[in-house]
Parts: sequence; C-alpha cells; structure tokens
Amino acid sequence: MKKTILLFSALLTFGNLSAQDKTALVNPIIGTNGMGHTFPGACVPFGLVQLSPDTDTIPHNVDGKYQPRAYEYCAGYQHKDSSIVGFSHTHFSGTGHSDLGDILIMPVTGELKLNPGTATNPDGGYRSRFSHDTEISRPGYYEVMLADYGIKAQLTTTKRVGVHKYTFPKEAKNQRVILDMIHGIYNYDGKVLWTNIRVENDTLVTGYRITNGWARTNYTYFAMSFSKPVVHYGCEEKAKVNYRGGYGKFNMKENFPDIGGRKIVAYFDFDPAISEDLEVKVALSGVSTDGALKNLRTEASGYSFDQLAARAGETWNKELSVIEANGTDDQLAMLYTSLYHTMINPCVYTDVDGQYRGLDHNIHKADDFTNYTVFSVWDTYRALHPLFNIINRQVNTDIARSMLKHCEQSVHKALPIWSHMANENWCMIGYHSVSVLADAVAKGLPLDKEEVLKAMVSSSTIPYLDGTGEYMEKGYVALDHNGSAASLTLEYAYDDWTIYHTALLAGNRSVADTYKKRAVNYENVFDTNIGYARPRYADGRWKENFNLLSTHGEGFIEGNALNYSFYVPQDVNNMIRLMGGEKSFVSKLDSLFTMHLPAEFFAQTEDVTEEGLLGGYVHGNEPSHHIPFLYAWTSQPWKTQYWQRE
Repeated sequence: MKKTILLFSALLTFGNLSAQDKTALVNPIIGTNGMGHTFPGACVPFGLVQLSPDTDTIPHNVDGKYQPRAYEYCAGYQHKDSSIVGFSHTHFSGTGHSDLGDILIMPVTGELKLNPGTATNPDGGYRSRFSHDTEISRPGYYEVMLADYGIKAQLTTTKRVGVHKYTFPKEAKNQRVILDMIHGIYNYDGKVLWTNIRVENDTLVTGYRITNGWARTNYTYFAMSFSKPVVHYGCEEKAKVNYRGGYGKFNMKENFPDIGGRKIVAYFDFDPAISEDLEVKVALSGVSTDGALKNLRTEASGYSFDQLAARAGETWNKELSVIEANGTDDQLAMLYTSLYHTMINPCVYTDVDGQYRGLDHNIHKADDFTNYTVFSVWDTYRALHPLFNIINRQVNTDIARSMLKHCEQSVHKALPIWSHMANENWCMIGYHSVSVLADAVAKGLPLDKEEVLKAMVSSSTIPYLDGTGEYMEKGYVALDHNGSAASLTLEYAYDDWTIYHTALLAGNRSVADTYKKRAVNYENVFDTNIGYARPRYADGRWKENFNLLSTHGEGFIEGNALNYSFYVPQDVNNMIRLMGGEKSFVSKLDSLFTMHLPAEFFAQTEDVTEEGLLGGYVHGNEPSHHIPFLYAWTSQPWKTQYWQRE
C-alpha cells in the first residue's frame, strides 16, 4: 500500500508577517490518535504550561511491571477515547516516553466523587463523557462540552499560567472544582512523594507536589485563583501517612487550610447563585509558591479569559508568520501544524523574576538569558535546532545557554542527554547537545566558543556514560558490553565531528586533532564484506548470526542495520565507499524504500510501527530521517524528490 510521507512542495519564504491568520491553518488534533503523542489543548509558544485534557490514566507500571498501553498516553490524550478525566497543566508533545500531567482540575456538579473512574465506567468517578463534535482546538485555545455535567470548558494560557473558564448549567444546584494531586502521565503507585495545598483565602490556593517519575525529583509549585469565592472545601487522603506529628489533632477532610499528604484529591465548592461562569487561573513555578504567585500576578491578573485567549492567538499568529507559503489547504495545514508543533518543547523554565531551579536543585538567577527545559536532544538535534537557527535565533541562543548552565550544574559536567524539569533522565544515546551547540556556533549565535568547547569535551569524555570509556580506548563500543553498541559508535563519531569543527572555529588545534581522529570511528563498525554497519565484540569479532532486518538484539537502538548503516552524515562519500561504491549504494537505497519489512522484525520495538514505514525505510523514527536526501550525493539526485513525495 502506498503511504504518504510528505504531500507537498510549497513555495516557502522567510520574512515579513502576512495579514493572513496562520492559526486558522493549524489543526492541533493532528497526531492525537495512535502513536502521534500530541495533545489538543492550549499553550503559547515555548510556554511552561501546556493545559490540555487527559482522557485516561493508564499507569506506567503495576508493581514494577511495565504496562505497554501507557505508551499510547505519552501526551495524556487519545482521540479515540470518549471520556475526559480532567485538565492537567504540563504535557510533552511528540515524545517517545513520558511524565508530567501535573495539577489536574475537573469542574463537576452533583454528587461528590473523588476518584477519576474508568474509561469503561465513567459514572464511577468524576470524569465525564464528551463528543468531538463539541471540541474546538486551535493554537492557544481549547473548548469542549463535558456531557455528563453540561459544563462548557474553555482553556487558554500565558507562558506560565493556565486559564480555565467553566460555564455551568443554569439549573445546577452546585458548582465544584476537583483538584487531583495524584493524577499524572506515566503514573504509578508511589510516584507522588508529597503534596501540599494551602487555602490562603476564599479566592486563592497555593501548593506544590513532588514526584519521582522520569524526572527523578520534580518540584511543581502552583498558585490558583478563582473568580468567585470558595464557600466550602475539603479533601480525601488516599494513602496513610505513618507519622503526622502534631497534625494528627486536626480534621483535614473539611475546611482545613493546610492540607498535606502523599495522595490527596481536594475539592472546592462555589455558590451557583453568583454566576454561571467560573474562571480559574493556575500559575506554575519550579522554584516556589511565591514564584508561582509572581507569575500569576505578572501574566494573568487583571485580564479576563477572553483577553488572554485573544493574546495567545495573536502570539501564535506572530510566531507562525515567520514562514510564508503557498499551497493547497491540506499542504498548508500540514506545514503550519508541523511548525506549531516545533514551538511547544523545549519550554521556558524560568519565573518572571529570572529565578529557576537548576540541575543541582539549587535556585539560580538567569540574568542575561531565559532558562529552558525539556531537552529531548536525540529527537531534536537533527532538525529542530538547525531550524531555530534560521527562524528563531534568540530562542536557540537561550536554549544553548541553558544547556551550558546544565553542564555547569551537572556533577558529571555533562550537557543534556534528555532532561526536563531540573532533572537529567539519561534517555537515549549519544551526547548530541554538542551537535546543537556546534551548529549554533557555526551559525554565528553569540556564544563563548571556549566555554562551548569546554562543555563539549567534558560531555564526551565521561568514561561511565554508555561505553564512552571503551569507545575512547578501542574506537568502538563492544556489543558484549552494550546492547546499542553499533548505533552508539555511529552517533558518537558524528558528535565527535561536530566537536572537531567547533575546535577549529575556536582555534584549538590540539582538541581539533583529537576529535578529527575520533570522528572516523564509524569505520570500526562497518563490515565491508556485507556493506553494512555491524556490531562487534570486545575481542574484535563481528556479531554472529547477524540479522540486517531486526530492530531488536542486533546492536542498534530503535532501528536496524538496514537503516542505521546510512548514519554517517559527516562523511557521506566515505560511507558510499564502505557500502561498495555508488552503484551498490544506490541499489541499497532503492531496496530500502521498495522492500517489505515484515512485522516480526519490529514487533519488540514500540517506536517502530507499521504506519511509519515506507518499504523498509523507517520514517516514523528519527535515525532515518536524513536517508532520502542521500541520493543527492549520487548521480541520481532526483530520487530524493521522488521518495519525499511518496
């Protein structure tokens, strides 16, 4: 079956803004079904808050056993679902693992229910059914009707504040907001280490929660304001705290203003006679509740929901207008929705006063830059950051400086591998922040070359990081020591080339010479007898019983030799030689796109799926994205355009 990867070749220009509303060309629903891992809710470009509906609560693990269905909910939302649990304030977009889903709010009426219920039994909890017919999703705005309660929910955001507007039915006898401090994406029993809720007055609540998830220690502080007074509130504590000290003398269940525990679900009641509408503003901070309050007052106080929603739309239109394009409606929707998705993560992780939580969990001040977080670098170094160097140089300058501060605060003196919310989670391979920084330096971003080079060298010489010590000693990572050995060697060699290039620009010949030699280490995992990359053992032997097609157990992470062998972007001409010359190279490329890859060869790799395949070419995962462009190094460059259009 023919699959469409890129539909169009639009005329693109970069420059002045157009009068056309670019937000009308974006469809945030794209990617929300299956394994797209996107969300439909509201955010602004690079905002800390991504306010969006979560449609189920599949745990990451039960008693330590991974639950595969959790992978569907990396962004908290699946379009196929028919009920909404609530609206949480932090989400990843497009990632292959997950966390977050912090500070979930759900408006309800009727009987008090303090558990979320299930997809098969929504009536057993506070969740609500909904219809996609009532959903409106556009950049900076989301709307849905919660069918079980007759409540219209509208969402928008600023950079650090989630803004809710709930319109309750006229006949509702009560109005209530649930605050679920247990809920989370990739949740598990015990993820929430501690929760605190302070009812400061009848329109202001502050608090925090500390979680132990993909981010090992994640502090999320909040300040929440209501547009009308709370008339009654309470909570349910769903986990026993063995030592309470003097707090044991209080009844925390009702109208107690200092709530603490590991598993807390709270509720706040409002008088329906005052008005049908309730606006809730929730500011976040990684620093403190005081920081969250400053964020709330600076960005959202004194503004109505409609004013903030209009501002969010205007902000998106300005950012999206950096590219002008002509094409069909579908082509433009694809382009601008993709551009929209590039501006969600990384995100700001600095309060309005410049304070932020660093990797060392101390509080730092960003005096001359904005600190960012969510660095899924293995996913983004290839295309996202080079794009930013063209269309958003200031953001990428701040990202680069954030990465350098990350390295400075790291006990390993390492640049980000995959980090978020002041935590390094060490996911995926390579030390690819060096590539991000190398491109930034090469493109003239205002960075100190010596500082950059120092961070690059320290990040690439950590002996206990994914076989780096062995790589420095042998020139490759051995399969008997690391299951991703061949892909590690290929990716390290590319990273080393970027360090070599930066050393030249910095005028450091000694470092340049060292990394020039390391940059050709990819040759050590190329078996010229078969014309493909192949892992080898510590004693130098090639892997036995080697399977070119399998994505599992063959020395390549989330891929196979058939795709990964083309990963020598720093030296394509020599790669062509190692693969048998141009004729053989073109034949291998042609075969990759036209063959059939049976499902048995990727069944154990959740990041490789059938809908992401074109023949044996894995467009659905990052290591292959450059492959169609390799025809440009051959006598048949037109095939790049051909396969890009298939």
